[in-house]
Amino acid sequence: MISIESSTGVTWGHSALELVLDVAPDGAVAVRSLSAGGDPAGSGRPFIAQPLVEVLVAGHGRARVSHRFSETAVGRRMVYAGSARRTDGKWSELHVDLRDEQTGLVARTVFRSVDGVAACQITTTVTNSGPESLTLLGLTSFAAGFPAKIEDLDVVRADSEWLGEGRWTRRPLRENAVSDLNLKLHGQDGRGSLKVVSTGTWSTGTVLPTGGLVDRRTNQAWLWQIEHNGPWRWEVAERLDGAYLALLGPTDIDHQWQRRLLPGESFTSVPVSVSVSRSGVDGAIAALTEHRREIVRPHRDRAALPVVFNDYMNTIMGDPTTEKLLPLVDAAAAAGAEVFCIDAGWYDNGSSWWDSVGEWQPSETRFPRGIEEVIAHIRDLGLVPGLWLEPEVIGVRSPMAERLPEAAFLQRGGVRLVEHGRYHLDLRHPRATKHLDDVVDRLVGELDIGYFKLDYNIDAGAGTDVASDSPGAGLLAANRAHLAWLDGVLDRHPGLILENCASGAMRMDYAMMARMQLQSTSDQQDPLRYPPIAVAAPMSLLPEQSASWAYPQPDMSDEEIAFTLCTGMLGRLYLSGRLDLMTATQLESVRAAVRVHQKIRADLATSVPLWPRGLPAWDDSWLSLALTSGDVTYLAVWQRDSDQESVTLPLPHLRNSDIDLEVLYPRDLPEWTSTWDGQDLTLTAQRLPASARLYRITTSPTTSPEGSTR
Repeated sequence: MISIESSTGVTWGHSALELVLDVAPDGAVAVRSLSAGGDPAGSGRPFIAQPLVEVLVAGHGRARVSHRFSETAVGRRMVYAGSARRTDGKWSELHVDLRDEQTGLVARTVFRSVDGVAACQITTTVTNSGPESLTLLGLTSFAAGFPAKIEDLDVVRADSEWLGEGRWTRRPLRENAVSDLNLKLHGQDGRGSLKVVSTGTWSTGTVLPTGGLVDRRTNQAWLWQIEHNGPWRWEVAERLDGAYLALLGPTDIDHQWQRRLLPGESFTSVPVSVSVSRSGVDGAIAALTEHRREIVRPHRDRAALPVVFNDYMNTIMGDPTTEKLLPLVDAAAAAGAEVFCIDAGWYDNGSSWWDSVGEWQPSETRFPRGIEEVIAHIRDLGLVPGLWLEPEVIGVRSPMAERLPEAAFLQRGGVRLVEHGRYHLDLRHPRATKHLDDVVDRLVGELDIGYFKLDYNIDAGAGTDVASDSPGAGLLAANRAHLAWLDGVLDRHPGLILENCASGAMRMDYAMMARMQLQSTSDQQDPLRYPPIAVAAPMSLLPEQSASWAYPQPDMSDEEIAFTLCTGMLGRLYLSGRLDLMTATQLESVRAAVRVHQKIRADLATSVPLWPRGLPAWDDSWLSLALTSGDVTYLAVWQRDSDQESVTLPLPHLRNSDIDLEVLYPRDLPEWTSTWDGQDLTLTAQRLPASARLYRITTSPTTSPEGSTR
């Protein structure tokens, strides 16, 4: 562990990560570099004097005219007040203290990292040690300059929405933010920025909290993620001395967030994580993938990774009955599934259950002999039974809407918030959490449920003004209460598997995923449109948490069945489809895919992703995703009605090696022809509306005529 402190700076890190903080003569603190350990280029890059902490305080505002979180008045005044190192298990920490003498506000930024992982998690806590109350309007978790020329910088970011999650782009910063304004001529920082903001309670409903900066000239890269299940903001923009990055949770200007700090009170920002690399996006996502594995909660599911069958997508679609489920359970078990999750509708006696949810009692009309009959059948076939829940909402027609007190719901101006026929529980209230605890404990204890799909299909907006300084502050507290509730559920039921879902992936963040075991990546029902979502998912998720639907159907061709199954195989295989109506040959194809996945899933849980064709575009006719684990590379390739019969896939990590290319799935369909030139793999397929293949690649070094390995 590196640990150096001097009158002019602080250096901290380990073999894979180095942080250098500059302390100016006036006491101002800024990140000089955050880089991969032993980075030889680190000292030669330009220094940007972006303050380490930006805090917007009512009555003090910004030091420059803008709406940016760079050069806030208090942030600019803060001076170095010391640092300390500590360890917390395998985590090493650096605590950096700053103080603003004018307000008495004290800030502590904490960097945490695991030795050997080129990433760190960061939070900032501010404490009012002055005599007067202060009103916070925004606080960075991390702020720093990125040491590169603006003209050389690319921004990596993603838009997201229902059915179209994770649409990534990489573009020059100049195109994304602001043109060259010749700031030096004017002697002032710029005012514009590339600001990426998520509002409301869907943390990934429109944009993703993961992004990156890459220096095209040196291939230096940062990737970050904001780990919050509510509103957030990140921004990149130009200062006189270069580009800066600021990562925040909710703010006043974006989210109606204000937090009053009385003397002696503290507030801690949402966690963020930043990974670093000298190898561009691929290196940075490899480091962030390792880091994600360190921040997720220990759970036996992480080793078991069971195959899940869910009856919803393109199958029962929220209309379960005993008659429909029993043959599906038989078929899912025959295919090799290990969990069977009954999705929406199991709790309602009618067909319009949307606005009646909340009591979570099994339907008597759907299950004439009780849902216990279906659950017992699932158990008898060796599968773990699961149920769909949407715990945070209460339908306006639900009996729970009258049984719970007004204070148990999010409100504005004394009125319950209603969205799409649902009220939203406020999990700060003990009656709200007791209701949900009672539901979970009853279903686990009485029905022996071992798996919950936790869905979330409304966006409650800016928040609640009950017991809070502002709607945004109320929402942040409610968000944190939700996380505490999840922790409590897993503390009481440590073997329970929790799936994260929010109309697909509308809340796919690492506040949630640090606790939950897998993530539904989309609600996309078109198998042709799903691959770009599945291919992009490892930018946001661990491969072993990434559950992309594979929903083969009896009316599909053999190639189409293989296509949709490949979509789920390089992640958590998440099955659906009318397996009960398939021919023996079709069901054997599904069974073969499950067997292959079960053989490789242990490797997937240690793998890092690569994108041979780059991050996918929504309309790409050829898509590919590679996961590398040790000396093995798993490669999935999809062809969607392409005009080109062949695709060339650069695989630089295999350069100058002989490769063994083995088709894992499907093995009973015509093989694609392949050629390998020592760097690029070229695959040629018959032109079809849809086809896909999954390969395993192993290598051996090639030998030059002189006998030396090259």
